[in-house]
Amino acid sequence: MRAGVGVTPRDRFATTRWTLVNAAGRQSDPEAAEALAELCQMYWPPLYGYLRGRGCTPDEAQDLTQGFFARFLERRSIRAADQTRGRFRAFLLTVLKRYVINERERATAARRGGRHLHLNLDFEDAERTYVLERRDEDTPEKVFDRKWAAITLERALHRLRDEYEVAGKGAEAAALMPYLTETGDLPSYKTVAEALDSTEGAVKVEVHRLRQRFGTILRLQVGETVTSPEDVDDEVRALIRAIVV
Repeated sequence: MRAGVGVTPRDRFATTRWTLVNAAGRQSDPEAAEALAELCQMYWPPLYGYLRGRGCTPDEAQDLTQGFFARFLERRSIRAADQTRGRFRAFLLTVLKRYVINERERATAARRGGRHLHLNLDFEDAERTYVLERRDEDTPEKVFDRKWAAITLERALHRLRDEYEVAGKGAEAAALMPYLTETGDLPSYKTVAEALDSTEGAVKVEVHRLRQRFGTILRLQVGETVTSPEDVDDEVRALIRAIVV
């Protein structure tokens, strides 16, 4: 049983999305603008969680999140990015903190619904997730980091599943991907092999390949938000700490 998936042109660590969106601050580039919007779509839930962790009510956090991204996108705040930092999440959180300091509550409320926001924000889901995941010992920064890590992992898993679907191996992905994320009782390799009309040895090999590919995709996912390949390992370690701590 062969995986049927592997290295794709997107796997090459060339111009990262972080570098691309920096270019968007200097010129009109549809591809860069699209990358920036996608990054914002990924990072708004962690920022919402950070605001809730700071004590904002759900309505206040919604207002601030909407207002922040409306201003961020319209003013191309990416131009203020510190190239030496290299981490998009650190830059974005810093800009949000400054925005919160400078934003009056009355102006925030007035902005709600008054701008054309480029993102579709599901605040009901974000609030539900925040309530379920919050811990008494959490700081706002911990809430932000944990949500960032969860979304990064989710996107990596989604891409991996898509690759298997495209390769016509959706059934294998459904049967084997729980071995990547679940820690409870899982069916034996022998049971999975019988369900897939395969062998136990082949299933073991496929799970090994699946884990390797997931690791590659996760590094690529992280690599899209840093300016240097050297930063990837640090970010992966930060992701793991955010999940397990």
